[in-house]
Amino acid sequence: MERVRCGRLLLSLLALCGLRAFVAPGERLAGNEEVQLHNPVGRMKVFVYKLPSKYNKRVVYKDHRCMSHMFSAEIYVHLFLLSSSVRTHNPDEADWFFTPVYTNCDLTKTGLPLINNPPRMMRSAIQYIARRWPYWNRTEGADHFFVVPHDFGACFHYKEKKAIERGILPLLHRATLVQTFGQKNHACLKEGSIVIPPYIPPNRITAHLLPQDTPRSIFAYFRGVFYDVISDPKGGYYARYLKQSIMLISTFVNNVFLNNVFLRRTRRGVRASIWENFKSNPLFDISEEHPTTYYEDMQRSLFCLCPLGWAPWSPRLVEAVIFGCIPVIIADEIVLPFTDVVPWEELGVFVAERDVPKLDEILTSIPAGVTLRKQTILSNSTIKQSLLFPRASQVGDGFHQILNALQRMLPHDMNVFLKPGEKLLNWTAGNREDFKRW
Repeated sequence: MERVRCGRLLLSLLALCGLRAFVAPGERLAGNEEVQLHNPVGRMKVFVYKLPSKYNKRVVYKDHRCMSHMFSAEIYVHLFLLSSSVRTHNPDEADWFFTPVYTNCDLTKTGLPLINNPPRMMRSAIQYIARRWPYWNRTEGADHFFVVPHDFGACFHYKEKKAIERGILPLLHRATLVQTFGQKNHACLKEGSIVIPPYIPPNRITAHLLPQDTPRSIFAYFRGVFYDVISDPKGGYYARYLKQSIMLISTFVNNVFLNNVFLRRTRRGVRASIWENFKSNPLFDISEEHPTTYYEDMQRSLFCLCPLGWAPWSPRLVEAVIFGCIPVIIADEIVLPFTDVVPWEELGVFVAERDVPKLDEILTSIPAGVTLRKQTILSNSTIKQSLLFPRASQVGDGFHQILNALQRMLPHDMNVFLKPGEKLLNWTAGNREDFKRW
């Protein structure tokens, strides 16, 4: 009961005090505006390959759902580049090459990407550009970037164990990957990848906006699956009991066998533990039901729980920031998007997976001044803008953050260009299923 009273007192203080009460006059809010507003237009050139429609347009026509799900960044980055000033029609002057492949548009009845098609589709597209242009072959993709917004990026599987077994598609080992998945020391996140936020439809956000002075009467909020009994009947990640283990990952990189990469896992039961510990706690508004007022409820909440599920990330992390709800990030090794722009440590609360049973104590012990400052940072519109992919692009949005990241990788080191006759990638490596004709 003491924690409940503390939580209610904190909510009362936040309602009475202005957001800037604990920010000194003239103090600069967190967030690197110089990076956010930086625009590489005029200094960097991107050549966009023109592929047969079966790799992009046709799959959209087949299923329009892929225009609005959380993996849709692959579509909107393509559309943005087509009309962007960084685009060049002369490949000889390009700094980067982009291959528009919509690997997440071939969906199941439940709206999830089909498991086997994405790697086959990607492999087919790379074969296509390698045969018709000389640019892939001169670097084997080292000056190319691909958008792979899947659960586990270019490993192309939603279950971690299967994703690790499959590994990053071998043909993408030298390319720069732009992906939503980010986890430290993981086989599906290679060095140099650009981690981006999942796609949130802009119209869905604007349709649910409440007045900025709406009271935040909900202390901690979560809507989502606690036990995924359909997709995970044996209880791999959503199981009841916590378990810690270390898994040895073996993989091939540039024809060299590696067995020194470890994946630490402390995942089982994180969501189940939230439910079992706090389902009856009056400070916690948690449920598996997803109401039509979901976005409005976030705007009425002080803390929004963002636990890992199949992967460390989820759309609710971005939604929380957009709606000014302090994200409570429960994913030990998550790599967050655009960390040079978004001050995640300052605007969010990080809770170790093993500390979930103490979540109420952790949140109610945060001083009101700290909470107010986090809300002040969350009110920074440039931070919100950096996490969105709007239909009409604006300087500082997610598209420009990707360009900024690519710009910072230039100029390419000369060793990315292969010597005559030199080959580094093994075109015969990988999952046998990936070689089936697409």
